Amino acid sequence: MNKYILSVAIAALSLGACKKNQPKENNTTETKSVTANTTTVFGVRGNCAMCKYTIEKAAKEVPGVATAVWDVEAKKVTVTFNKTATNQAEINQAIADSGYDTELTTGNIDAYAKLPECCKYDHSMKMNQ
Repeated sequence: MNKYILSVAIAALSLGACKKNQPKENNTTETKSVTANTTTVFGVRGNCAMCKYTIEKAAKEVPGVATAVWDVEAKKVTVTFNKTATNQAEINQAIADSGYDTELTTGNIDAYAKLPECCKYDHSMKMNQ
């Protein structure tokens, strides 16, 4: 009889342990957030790889910007951003604040003066070839 009681007790403990490891039912509904990303392309004056680094860094520091890639040859930057967090004007301004002219904004003169010599571009160069 003791063996029978012991067997029942072990079986009960085993069932309880198995039940603990089962995933709990979750009655909540999970919603995925949808970001309102958009991509824009606009001209930015510059000359070299150092310009590329500075332009892309300035754009990426704007909250909501996901990616920024400046094409040295075409003098264009392609920016993907969350349009609920920022806009093209703010991105243009951030790049201009780093010393570079954009299609919409003239670069900050003081920042431009501090750029390395190789980055001092011709202010009349075409940005959007």
